[in-house]
Formats: sequence, structure tokens, C-alpha cells
Amino acid sequence: MLALKLFLVPSFLLLVSLAGARWGPTVAGWLAGLPVVAGPILFFLAIEHGADFASGAAAASLSAVFASVSFSLAYAHAAQRLAWPPSLLIALSAWGLAAGALWWLAPGTGLSLLLALLTLLGAPRLFPASPTAGAAHVVSAAELATRMLAGACLTLAVTAVAGRLGHGWSGLLSVFPVLGMVLAVFSQRSEGAGFVASLLCAMATGLYSFATFCLTLSLALPHAGIAAAFMLAACLSLTVQVISKRRLAAARMQPARP
Repeated sequence: MLALKLFLVPSFLLLVSLAGARWGPTVAGWLAGLPVVAGPILFFLAIEHGADFASGAAAASLSAVFASVSFSLAYAHAAQRLAWPPSLLIALSAWGLAAGALWWLAPGTGLSLLLALLTLLGAPRLFPASPTAGAAHVVSAAELATRMLAGACLTLAVTAVAGRLGHGWSGLLSVFPVLGMVLAVFSQRSEGAGFVASLLCAMATGLYSFATFCLTLSLALPHAGIAAAFMLAACLSLTVQVISKRRLAAARMQPARP
């Protein structure tokens, strides 16, 4: 389990970073929407605490799409005027407020799905306008290694806490913006605020696959068992990810808002 935690997220960060350097922020953000962090965390929760616990955590993770997008919106707007440390502080505060509200509300699967869909449908209109991104700089080996190390440390910290606070906070913490933090901070430092806004907006589009993953787990885990539920969730998530690429392509063709 520890080896998987140390390998999966850093490897995906490497893939996303290289994709951003090769194809730009929209492709990198779209890929970052996959449940590469929450998926393993929910799997560990299912193995250690049972299918019913993980089902409740998956419903909380579904509602936490709202918190994830709150982080992205706050960072994208703050980065237009501020350096990365205050931008990150503002974005984490937005995530914390949203997650706290979701924990207090404790929505069921149906309300979580409605909240996630409303968030994803409205989010692209709320990001700051950004110019068409040019060619990204070549990411050095040292910077890639730093991104991977940061991702591994954050993943270990989140998984160490998740599972000890009940299924509600476990599900919410599984959507803690590990990838978003690392990608946003390093991208702002190297590429600027416009690149960050494009990346985080594309990440919101990629979260349709994440929402599908969590919804499937919430419904299937109590009935299908752990292995079958995760296989079904992964297949459906990848299918939706491919479909969402059309929405991303359409958004890229629209002119930037003044």
C-alpha cells in the first residue's frame, strides 16, 4: 500500500507536467481531473474499513467537487494579482470553508450529485479570462523531481489522516487538492497567471470523470463488493473522461472573454 501511495501520484504528476509542457495547460488540467488521488484513498478506505464506510466516503467525495472547484477558482483569480504564497493561502482557505460547509450539510448521494453537476456546469464561466497560452518552457529534471516529491508528501499526509475522522471527512480529505496545489504553484512560478487559469479551468472539465467515479462507488460498493465496484467505477470514469474531451475542445475554440 505504501509503495502504491509513493508511486502513483508522483508518476501521474510527472505525466501531467510533461503533457503541460508538450500540449499546454488545457490538456494538463484535463488529465489532472482523473481520480488518481481520491481513487487510491477510497480503495484503501474500503480495504481497511469496509465497503459501507467507503460508500459513504465516496458520496462525500462526490460533494467535494464543490470544494475542489472552489480551490481552483480562488487560486486562478488570486494569481492574477498576487504571488503564489498568498494565492495558495487564499485557495486553501476557500477549500476549507467549502469542505466545512459540506461536512455540516452531510448531503446524501443524490444531493451530492446535484451539487457536483451544478458546480461543473457553472465553473467554466467563473474563471478569469486568459490569453491563448503559448509554448510552455521545458521543465527541468530538478523541477520534475520537486513536483513529484511534493505530491508524494502531500499524499502521505492526507492518507494518514483520512479514515480516522469518519467517512464524511475521509471522503472530503480524499479530494484535498494535492495535484491542484502542486500544479498551480509550480505553473504560476514558471508560466504565469494565464497558464494557471487555463490549467485549473480545464481541470474542472476533467472532474466529470471524477464525479462519475465517486457516484459509481457510492452506489455499487454496498452491493457489488470492493473489486467489482472499483473496476466498474474505473471503466465508467475513463469513458466519461474521453467524452469530456469534446467539451474541452469546444471550450478551447471559444474566444477569450474580455
